[in-house]
Amino acid sequence: MSQITTVNPATGENITDYSPMDKNQVFDLVGKAKRAYPEWKKDYEKRRSYIYNLVEYLKKNKTKLATVATSEMGKPLKESIGEIEKCAWALEFYADHGDSFLSDEVLNTDARKSFLTFEPLGVIGSIMPWNFPYWQALRFAAPCLMAGNVIVMKPSRVTMQSGIEIEKAFTESGIPDGIFQTVVGSVESANHLIDSDVNAVTFTGSTNAGAKVGERAAKNLKKCVLELGGSDPFIVLDDAIIEKAAEGAVKGRFINCGQSCVASKRFFVGKNIADEFIELFIKKASQLKIGDPMSIETDIGPLSSKGGFETISGIVDDAKEKGAEVLLGGSQIEGKGFFYKPTILKNIKSNMRIAQEETFGPVAPITIVENESEAVKLANESEFGLGASIWTKDLAKADKMSRRIESGIVSVNNVVISDPRIPFGGIKHSGFGRELSRYGMLEFVNLKSVRFYDNLTHHHYVE
Repeated sequence: MSQITTVNPATGENITDYSPMDKNQVFDLVGKAKRAYPEWKKDYEKRRSYIYNLVEYLKKNKTKLATVATSEMGKPLKESIGEIEKCAWALEFYADHGDSFLSDEVLNTDARKSFLTFEPLGVIGSIMPWNFPYWQALRFAAPCLMAGNVIVMKPSRVTMQSGIEIEKAFTESGIPDGIFQTVVGSVESANHLIDSDVNAVTFTGSTNAGAKVGERAAKNLKKCVLELGGSDPFIVLDDAIIEKAAEGAVKGRFINCGQSCVASKRFFVGKNIADEFIELFIKKASQLKIGDPMSIETDIGPLSSKGGFETISGIVDDAKEKGAEVLLGGSQIEGKGFFYKPTILKNIKSNMRIAQEETFGPVAPITIVENESEAVKLANESEFGLGASIWTKDLAKADKMSRRIESGIVSVNNVVISDPRIPFGGIKHSGFGRELSRYGMLEFVNLKSVRFYDNLTHHHYVE
């Protein structure tokens, strides 16, 4: 297997080389996890105490950890610090509430006593992306670990050191060996992880890769949760508060340089307020500071990789060739690194790549619509179904629209954000299963039904 080399996207310079683990090494990690699992699952209070220690470690070392992520994938340092802080919140949330989420549920049946109990599955294989290297890994890990499972994770090759730092955080927090381990590797290593003796698999990443992960897991009869791509609609109705919507558009589209599965990626704007909204959107986007992601003043850093940079350039060039009007940006920033200007386009046509693909970068395509019915129709004309946002003063109208939009998440008068208290996930090609909330915790438990009878059941003709 060839070496893995991480690259600083702000400079284009190599950071570190890594030797991928082979099949035996991956299987050994899983074996170690198997041996650690029986003791880990026994005592919720011990798990809670360990996780609180991890929370303190993250808070104490947030700037150091954030610097690693920023150097590997280019997000502004202030965003990376915020990511670590959010990880601490999620871990605290599940340590505080996981026991109530896992409490036995009493059922009313003809038996003397009936209940559901929630038991861990064992070793969970986790394959994680680069765009939120700490948050994606730990928002899954928090409920999974508190439920009594143990984890072997393969991070993205783009953010390999960030993944290694997570395992180090567990070790430094005094958490026993084998509870959380990191696989150093790429696609082949991920395949070894799926084929190993893990009990279930979770994957966050692109739809194409997710389909392959799901197929491989299914062949091994392993439970699988897939959190895949999105092309979230951002719908601005004629009665929206324009200032608030424009501010939300900047945040929803350009956070993390637009590299988020729940970023706002398709903008549908009512015709009566389109000019005003677009003018304000352009004004606010123009004020973003682009530059060195290590500077606390920077709002937008580079795209994460040369490949991502080339994809965004190709999508915008395709749109321009097919008649899109460039209102802002529309080209790369000359010099070192993979920097692309914040871009706003209009006159979008359905045959453009930007209307069909997930646009993982700082590009906002605007379509002007006649009314909310057209907005919902266009919003649903996508293979994706992760999130959506609606901007309007009419909350009754927003309620009705939210039920017509084909997605796993709808946010009214705010951008879509993940939250430990709320289920996160999508439909269609955005995947299946849920992360976060109690529902995310229950994805990786065995729902065992138990019934106590006084008498033998009669008329038992069907299983």
